[in-house]
Amino acid sequence: MVIVTLQRDKCIGCNYCAEFAPDFFRMSRKDGKSVLLKSADKKGFFTLKTPSAEAYEPCDKAARACPVNIISVKIT
Repeated sequence: MVIVTLQRDKCIGCNYCAEFAPDFFRMSRKDGKSVLLKSADKKGFFTLKTPSAEAYEPCDKAARACPVNIISVKIT
């Protein structure tokens, strides 16, 4: 299981996540911030849990590229 978490409130809209992991992230047209697709919101933390191991590599690249470190990726 791959767990990806985005702290959206702190997003600065740099677009790296959408570039590195376009299947998982998009930029909002409303406010220019990142959106973690198919995620659940819990107090500003958006979490996606997926059994797909293919999610790890692109999401990890996005997390490492994020200049404000608001993306975390874990394997359980």
